[in-house]
Amino acid sequence: MKAERRTQWLRGVLDLCVLGVLADGEYYGYAITQRLEQAGLGHIKGGTLYPLLARLEEADLVTSRWTAGEQGPGRKYYTLTQQGHHTFKEQAGDWTSFTEHVATLIYPRGEKQE
Repeated sequence: MKAERRTQWLRGVLDLCVLGVLADGEYYGYAITQRLEQAGLGHIKGGTLYPLLARLEEADLVTSRWTAGEQGPGRKYYTLTQQGHHTFKEQAGDWTSFTEHVATLIYPRGEKQE
């Protein structure tokens, strides 16, 4: 996939992906980027992730807490709020519906290409 196309797609769905990571539990920033990368989304830079997390926190979808580091600097851990869980479920349903509609245009005869 071309990097420019990937960037355009991620711009619209990265917040949902981060909410999806946090739906599994509490994570610090670097661990979130690792989960996103393992999912095939490529490397997400801190300059992209941390402002997004700040926006999610400002919207009361995410909360954070600092913990002291055992052998280094402290870490800021993020978790979903109750509203965050609700928003994630709602947006995940919307995303699934949207991708199903797009798929009918891309594969009008139900034929998916490898």
